[in-house]
Amino acid sequence: VHRLVTYAFVYEDLVSLTCGAVAIWYFAGSFERNVGTVKHCFLTITFSVLSALLYLLLEPLVSRVWEVGDAKGFLPVAFAMLGVSTTRSRMKRALVFGCRVPVVLVPWFVLCMAWFIPHSSLLGNLCGLLAGEAYGFGYCFCLDFPESVGSKLDRVFPFTLLKRIPGLKYIPASFTERRAAEST
Repeated sequence: VHRLVTYAFVYEDLVSLTCGAVAIWYFAGSFERNVGTVKHCFLTITFSVLSALLYLLLEPLVSRVWEVGDAKGFLPVAFAMLGVSTTRSRMKRALVFGCRVPVVLVPWFVLCMAWFIPHSSLLGNLCGLLAGEAYGFGYCFCLDFPESVGSKLDRVFPFTLLKRIPGLKYIPASFTERRAAEST
C-alpha cells in the first residue's frame, strides 16, 4: 500500500530527477499558490494515490497492446495538478509555441512532450492527468474540503511548523488571507 504514494519519490537518473524538480517547481508551485499549503499537501497525496490506482487498473489492459513502463517520479502528480489548473482556469486560450490553443489542450501538449523524458511513464502521466481533470471537473467532489477546515488545519502541528521554517513560503488556506499575503 505504501507504494501508492512513494512511487512519486523514485527516480532512476539525474535527468529524470531534474525534470521532476522542474515539474514540482513550476506546476506544483503555481497550484499551491491557488489552493494554499494545507490543501496542496492533501491533494498531493490524493493525486498520488488516485494516479497509482488508475495506473494499476489500466496497466493490465494497456500492457497487452503496448509495453508499459513503471510509473516513477513526481510527473503523474504534476500532471494531475496541471489538469486541475487548466480545467478550472478562466482563460480560454493559451500561447503554445507561438500558436493560440484552447487552455484545455495545453496538458495534452505537455503530455506529448513528457513522452521524451527518460524513464517517464506515458501511462502514469496519462493517469495523473485523467485524475486531475476528473477532480477539476468536479467528479471527485467528495475529496474537497471547505476553506474553514483548511483554516483550522493551518493552526495544527505540521502546518504551524512549516510556517516557522525560514526561507519556506507558507500559503494560507483562506482565500482572503492569500490575497492579503499577495498584496504585501
